[in-house]
Amino acid sequence: MKRRLVVDLAAARAAWRIPPGAVQQIRGALPGWDVIQVEAPANSDGDGGGGSSAAIAAARGAEVYLGYGLPSGVIDASRGSLKWVHTATAGVSPALGALQGCGVTVTNSAGIHAEPMADWVLAAIAYFARGFDYAVRAQARSLWTKDAFTDGSHPFPELSDLRLGILGLGGIGTAVARRGLALGMKVAGVRRHPEQGGPTGMQWVGGFDALDRLASESDVLAITVPKTPETAGVVGERVLGNLPRGAVLVNVSRGGILDEGALLKALDGGRLRGTALDVFATEPLPPSHPLWGHPRVLITPHVSAVTARFWDREMALILENVRRYLGGEPLANVVDLEAGY
Repeated sequence: MKRRLVVDLAAARAAWRIPPGAVQQIRGALPGWDVIQVEAPANSDGDGGGGSSAAIAAARGAEVYLGYGLPSGVIDASRGSLKWVHTATAGVSPALGALQGCGVTVTNSAGIHAEPMADWVLAAIAYFARGFDYAVRAQARSLWTKDAFTDGSHPFPELSDLRLGILGLGGIGTAVARRGLALGMKVAGVRRHPEQGGPTGMQWVGGFDALDRLASESDVLAITVPKTPETAGVVGERVLGNLPRGAVLVNVSRGGILDEGALLKALDGGRLRGTALDVFATEPLPPSHPLWGHPRVLITPHVSAVTARFWDREMALILENVRRYLGGEPLANVVDLEAGY
């Protein structure tokens, strides 16, 4: 029986749908293998759901699965034969627990998403620092008004004067740090393994126990850490209360890391200049949620990773890992099943 690899990347959303010719590249890298392309639409949001019936059927007896997240139906169907799962997402799902001790290697695409997500963070910082929120509201009312910019109520700092704090210094956080440093910001961060440090030029890097200090020293706090049992809800009332008055909060990681109720209190109390959110505890964000109408909130629908260059980077990672897999070499972007990322 031929060794089988399943490509389940025909995402319903065009930005994430594997392009024509890419599957042929994978087939060319795996001579003698049975490479099955699932034509049914794949769920590219969240953890991949249960998987389509076509994907589940193709996964039976599969050795390798390339898809979005870890669809539970696919994992169950391939149990016993599956050796390597690759997800085209940065985050991974709760299904990781079911794979512990099974000898299955999981890889993700964290570094692939770092550059566009870091660009999004930088754009969000500039949005509030340079007062674009005031401009958007005035434009919606056809108002030519300079009051919000000139009445002295807001200092409008230059980007080089900002102190940027980063919660999580993996691929995304590191890319954010590099952009901040390039613009002259004072950059600090916390991460699970502070001994790994960060880009040259950072003020300091500490462990999660230094999060309160990071908040107190940050004009902008960017959340780029994976959601794990250790980080769930970690940015709550205490951390938000430690932010300097007039600070900006940016979240591109996962909604469950941030206490949205505490965030609304901080916004309503005038403590925060604003917040830019790409992720939420419940997605889609319910139409009645108070974040929608808040004047100091910028919302995008979990799209910070969208880029025209995604498939160039993703295919380079997949093909390199196929080469390593066939050669018995360690794979790139291996997920720690216990840590959750």
